[in-house]
Amino acid sequence: MAKTGKKIPDVELLLTGNKTAKLSDYLGKWLVLYFYPKASTPGCTQEGLDFKEAIYKFRRQSTVILGASRDSLKAQENFKAKQEFPFDLVADTEEVLCNAFGVIKMKNMYGKKVRGIERSTFIIDDRGILRHEWRGVKVKEHVQEVLDTLKELKKKH
Repeated sequence: MAKTGKKIPDVELLLTGNKTAKLSDYLGKWLVLYFYPKASTPGCTQEGLDFKEAIYKFRRQSTVILGASRDSLKAQENFKAKQEFPFDLVADTEEVLCNAFGVIKMKNMYGKKVRGIERSTFIIDDRGILRHEWRGVKVKEHVQEVLDTLKELKKKH
């Protein structure tokens, strides 16, 4: 499992646009990988829109954004197209990426225990080292906090 200060596992990804990639394909750039519970739900839509709004600030930091959930590729394609996200989404239907980052948790939903993604964000440096993580993320102002943390980390790098 991914640990801060250590190299991340090299997981294969299924991306929107029916592309495949590995996490190692992002070496040489910084990566913000964020996990959300379900495509096209209010909180997940807002989080994606916040990243969309800040995309040029992240690009100026030579940083790639990837959003991930357990949704199907079709659901991710629809979500990306409808919201016009300028970054790829990962369809992690087999939970390989989720398990590599330990984001699957038991959650309460309407009084029932369900397995789901805990909203989480990870900053990975240009050498594939996990530099910072947030778990149990609250959407409001989170993207700005990620951007501020990224800038600080890059200063020290």
